[in-house]
Amino acid sequence: MLQTDTGKFGIGVLVSVIIGLCVFPFFVRPYLIELAMIYFLWIILAQSYRLIVTIHDWQLYHVVLYGVGAYASGMLAKNLDISVFIAIPLGGLMASLFGVLITLILLRSTGWGFYIATYGLAELIRLTWLKFRYPFGGSTGIINIPYTPVVGGIDFSDSIPYYFFSLGVLLVIMYLLYRVEKSHLGDAFKAISMDPALAESTGINIPRHRLMACAIGSFFAGIAGGLLVHRLGAVDPKTFNITTMLYLLIWVVVGGTNTFWGPVIGVTVMYTLFELSRPLIQLRPMFFGLTIIFVLLFMPGGIESLISKVTAQWRRLRDGPAAESG
Repeated sequence: MLQTDTGKFGIGVLVSVIIGLCVFPFFVRPYLIELAMIYFLWIILAQSYRLIVTIHDWQLYHVVLYGVGAYASGMLAKNLDISVFIAIPLGGLMASLFGVLITLILLRSTGWGFYIATYGLAELIRLTWLKFRYPFGGSTGIINIPYTPVVGGIDFSDSIPYYFFSLGVLLVIMYLLYRVEKSHLGDAFKAISMDPALAESTGINIPRHRLMACAIGSFFAGIAGGLLVHRLGAVDPKTFNITTMLYLLIWVVVGGTNTFWGPVIGVTVMYTLFELSRPLIQLRPMFFGLTIIFVLLFMPGGIESLISKVTAQWRRLRDGPAAESG
């Protein structure tokens, strides 16, 4: 009965949040709408990164795959005149291909060796964008990338229609990732994370599952890149540097990776602080450094662990008298 009530409460909160997001753009300034769209992309990045982390493959190339999706989608739309709505998923497929290729090269490595090696390969890709003016535009990137077109009389290049387009893509991706989380595939990922040797002894093919996790997570990272580039109309290689990757790492660690909603919590909290700290931009690195140290020391499971503890305590207080009388 308690689990049913908790499930209903969670669904109620989720529905309320979605309704709030649908109403949001009609009551705020255009600047906040743009920030909200970037927030959606960060959630996609964080959730897709968590999927890979679930199998304990912490890596430093996820933001570069975000860039692969952006470059591929932008170039397809600009150079080959492919529809934006087709170019974005194709960019996701390209990011997935690169992600699998990198993981395949490093498949024999694990732990810190894998972690550092992914940074080297990611930098190789990013420096290629910076080095070659054709076709990547060099250090200035690519400009005049087509915006989303008019469909059914709706101009998706306007902020509110694109907001709802981004929100719709986010909700679909969140649903798909949640289904993966609750599937046999998700259970296999968790088994590998908890005890690789035991998982392998039960017949789970660890290399294949690492590649599958990477393919799925990289695909959604590429989708986020496509959404970004067709909103901005340009792609800048400096957007996908190690600093952006570190922000992603911080936000995922702060939120936590033990539950599906951890990265959402992390992005929501840290992105809000990120924007509020713009007047103190010189102190921002110190602030974020202290934040992650605090979380690792006092909340090693992330903010989600604190929420879980508070929720469990509230349940004990609520059900205590009933349990004693029973």
